[in-house]
Amino acid sequence: MVAQDLRAAHPLPPRPLHSLLIPIPMVCFLGTLATDLAYWATAEMMWADASAWLLAVGLLFGLLAIIAMIIDALGRRLSLMRGPVWLYSICGVLILVLSFFNALVHSRDAWTSVVPTGLVLSSVVVVLVLLSGWIRRVLIFRRDPGAER
Repeated sequence: MVAQDLRAAHPLPPRPLHSLLIPIPMVCFLGTLATDLAYWATAEMMWADASAWLLAVGLLFGLLAIIAMIIDALGRRLSLMRGPVWLYSICGVLILVLSFFNALVHSRDAWTSVVPTGLVLSSVVVVLVLLSGWIRRVLIFRRDPGAER
C-alpha cells in the first residue's frame, strides 16, 4: 500500500481568532434591541434588566473580539480578508463605543433607562452590526481582479 498524504495541496490559511468571538456580541446586541422593544411595549422592568445584562455580556465579548482581532492583525491571520480591513475595524470599535454609552443609559432607573435614548442607541447598534457583517462578508468573498470563476 502507498501512504497517501492527506493534507491539501493548497492548505487554507489559519482561521482568524476573532471570528470565533464575533457572534456572541452580535447576538447580545440584537437581543438588547429585542428586550428594549419588549420593555417599551410592556413597561415590565425585567426586560430593562435583561437589556442591561445583554449589554454587559456583549461589551465583554466585544472587547475580547477586538483584542483577538489585534492579535490576528499582528499574526497576519487576516489574510482571508481582501481589501480595506480598517473599515471593518472602525465599524467594530464604533459598535463597542455606542454600546458602552447605551450601557450607561441603561443604568438609569425606570422608563428613562430605555425609552427613547436606549431604544435609539440599540437600533443604531443593530444597524451597525448588520453593516459590519456585510463588510466582513464582502472582504472575505471578494474576488481579485482577473481571477477565474
